[in-house]
Amino acid sequence: MRTALVHDWLNGMRGGEKVLEAIASIFPRAGIFTLFSEADKISADLLRHEIKTSFIQKMPKALTHYRYYLPLFPRAIERFEFKDYDIVISCSHCVAKGARTGDSTLHICYCFSPMRYVWDRFDDYFPKDKMNLMKHRIISMAASRLRKWDRESSSRVDLFIADSNFVKSRIQNYYGRPSIVIHPPVDTKYYTPGVNKDGDYYLLGGALVPYKRADLAIEAFRGIPEKLVVTGDGPDFYRLANNAPENVRFTGWIDRETLRDCYRGCKALLFPGVEDFGIVPVEAQACGKPVIAFGQGGIFDTVIGPYSDETDRFEGFKSGIFFRTQSSEAIQEALRVFESSSFDSTAIRDHALNFSKEKFMARINGFLEESIGIFRKDGKKTLEKRLLR
Repeated sequence: MRTALVHDWLNGMRGGEKVLEAIASIFPRAGIFTLFSEADKISADLLRHEIKTSFIQKMPKALTHYRYYLPLFPRAIERFEFKDYDIVISCSHCVAKGARTGDSTLHICYCFSPMRYVWDRFDDYFPKDKMNLMKHRIISMAASRLRKWDRESSSRVDLFIADSNFVKSRIQNYYGRPSIVIHPPVDTKYYTPGVNKDGDYYLLGGALVPYKRADLAIEAFRGIPEKLVVTGDGPDFYRLANNAPENVRFTGWIDRETLRDCYRGCKALLFPGVEDFGIVPVEAQACGKPVIAFGQGGIFDTVIGPYSDETDRFEGFKSGIFFRTQSSEAIQEALRVFESSSFDSTAIRDHALNFSKEKFMARINGFLEESIGIFRKDGKKTLEKRLLR
């Protein structure tokens, strides 16, 4: 059966691209359709596939300022032609799931999230108090049109796969569609416990962008003796670094090996934002480290433990502690509770293995084989009812 893969854009190898890479290995002859691509930033495994890009690729400064072309993304994805394909698998956090397919083509979408920029995270990406009023109004109008398109184009998908239960609920909420949860793969073979003793610091990792709320974690360390190491880069780097207390150290961007060393040496990972899934907490747990996280979003799929005010009543295995509100005070309280708690690093590592690439491949292979088998035998009519109970 002729298969096509659709991805929003290819300009790095983050969690979404790792999912695409894994699915592409199942279909080695499949072409990849994407809005734009930077060959020097994606893996050799993906480059073995024929990559077809949209007109966005040729737009002025598209590779560096692609977000300015967001209103054109639906038109660009709809221009791809899939009438000669039996199977289309889209990996989507933006518009890839809006690919047009016909009645004779099975369209399965691995959904990282309904379009965050226009739904529940609009204010995080476009804060009204930090933008020109006219610019904010124009963006709001464009977002309204994109929401309409996003909802309507969801009907082009025959089966949805969600990367977490949090995303599963968002797919139901915004699209009115059921889905099955298959968690993304994490490189648990690379991220492993170290042999050295634990360090004396907490770790905050990931892109330094507003919605990840690094500012709250940094402020929580003001006036307390504990140390925080902040890894990663992003638009908030200098603002955060210039206002941080002396016990907070910034590394900037670091390579994969250094990041693993940071995981291995920390007391725990701090995770103050809301993520659809969150690969960083799983990487930390694969290194045997617990997580202190805000209790909302995909983190509940990957971390097991009590809220900081319920530790006395919690029994059984735990890989972290949650705090209830996004505030520096709540983080400080969670740190105090953590300091008097104990964790089993071996058990935490074993828990992280549930998110290994091997587990992902077994689950995605099984679901795709069953879906394609039903489609070939009976068509689309009963697919969703039979597979997404």
